[in-house]
Amino acid sequence: MSHDEIINKTLAGATALLSESYKDKIAIIAQDTSLTYLEFDERTNQIANGLLEEGIKPAARVAFLGKDTHINYELLYGCAKAKGVLVPINWRLSPQEVLTIIEDAEAEILFVDQAFYTIISQIEEQLVSLVKIIGYNKPHAIWSEYEQWRSKQKKTTPDVFYDRKDVVLQMYTSGTTGKPKGVQLSNDSFFKLLDTMRSKHNDPWMDINGEDILLHCVPFFHIGGLWWGVQGLITGATLIMQESFIAWQALEYIEKYKITKMAMVPAMLQFILSEPNCDTTNLSSLQGFLYGGSPINPPLMRQAIEVLNCDFYQIYGMTETGNMAVCLRPEDHTDIDKNCIKAAGKPLPGVVLKVVTPDFIEVPLGTIGEICIQSPSNMIGYWKREEATKGTLIDGWIRTGDAGYLDADGYVYICDRIKDMIICSGENIYPAEVEAVLSEHEAIQEIAVIGVPDEHWGETAKAFIALNTGYSLKKRELMNYARGKIADYKIPQSIEIIERLPRNSSGKIMKRELRKPYWQEKERLVN
Repeated sequence: MSHDEIINKTLAGATALLSESYKDKIAIIAQDTSLTYLEFDERTNQIANGLLEEGIKPAARVAFLGKDTHINYELLYGCAKAKGVLVPINWRLSPQEVLTIIEDAEAEILFVDQAFYTIISQIEEQLVSLVKIIGYNKPHAIWSEYEQWRSKQKKTTPDVFYDRKDVVLQMYTSGTTGKPKGVQLSNDSFFKLLDTMRSKHNDPWMDINGEDILLHCVPFFHIGGLWWGVQGLITGATLIMQESFIAWQALEYIEKYKITKMAMVPAMLQFILSEPNCDTTNLSSLQGFLYGGSPINPPLMRQAIEVLNCDFYQIYGMTETGNMAVCLRPEDHTDIDKNCIKAAGKPLPGVVLKVVTPDFIEVPLGTIGEICIQSPSNMIGYWKREEATKGTLIDGWIRTGDAGYLDADGYVYICDRIKDMIICSGENIYPAEVEAVLSEHEAIQEIAVIGVPDEHWGETAKAFIALNTGYSLKKRELMNYARGKIADYKIPQSIEIIERLPRNSSGKIMKRELRKPYWQEKERLVN
């Protein structure tokens, strides 16, 4: 079935159509589980019927905490069929961060992998909105067991009406204040942009189709990983899922399953190419490689093009834009000495970009300002954050918080981050959130966290700390203090004790001065 045949459909509707056309075709292979499209459709019907039997109403939030298996997509599509909204949670977060998200979402039901039972047990008494917890991979003494719960439900399609504008997903992203915000994405976020490109612009883009076998290794709790999986499952492709990324295993899967297309962040690619058996692995099935989250440096790009020998696509976007909005295409990768290789790409057909001043006034070509995106895939808004929504979504434009410029050929270049965000191996770290936690330490008088370049991870967090009189502080002490309060990847990998933080005349910390020694050899202030 072509993508055009499911144009303007919903996640809920797509599975039924695909189960008719691809009845016995494999939809997902995850560890020891293999599901056909018919089995996938039936299981998602069971999930939906089970949720409806539990009494959830349209737009009810259903939380999920688990690594990447077939269950992730059973829940996403099953929840959509019940007109619920799935809330995936980053399993790397601390118990307190998990609690904050579940309570903010007002989730009524939680599905949790046994690997994270301990986390939920620590916070269970504080989860006032939850009415049911369903565990899987190991029975729990009190909570319902997933397989038993699902197997009791009917496999028939629920009698529910679906709309393209229905919110089906709520993904949490932090912000400059460090408070997580739930980004609400509708069915349109997964269909409308690519449908527009195909039907109105005759642009197949990466041409994900029913003949493809896709490697799924970017985490489901990131919009990039989830979006990639959905695009495969709405076109009849087969998903080969890694529970979590392991470089040698990814190489093994490419050869074993004859992977045709895959998506990664550059740090993953670097690990793949560093594997001793990379040179002897049969990679001839690869047709396309999609990357995002950060650029690939030229030496790594040269190596990747030579080793993978396939088409390369770089995408730029954010959760608020429903993932991709801008793309650097294969033809832009043919000569990596061209200037355009430094760009994020050009807006995809149906997407419009503009660069503005802080007052939202458009600037001329070549002038640096804040990049704004208008896309058919843009979010509905932040969950119960009216003021935050107004500040980010303005007349259909998403303010990205990235500083950059457009050139005369239509390429957009990213130069800096207006919001101080750090990207560590594809994970977003907001200094304000880290600073708020660490500043509670009794030894710390004031603290500033910045991102510094890192050869393997792109960027890591570094803390500059002024101490209270009579105190000393070592990196290990700080890491032990932060552990459990924030996710491990957010904890600064280095600290520097200084007498006082640099401030301007109005008293604001001058982070640019702190960054300068680490970034002065770089062409841009992102890595």
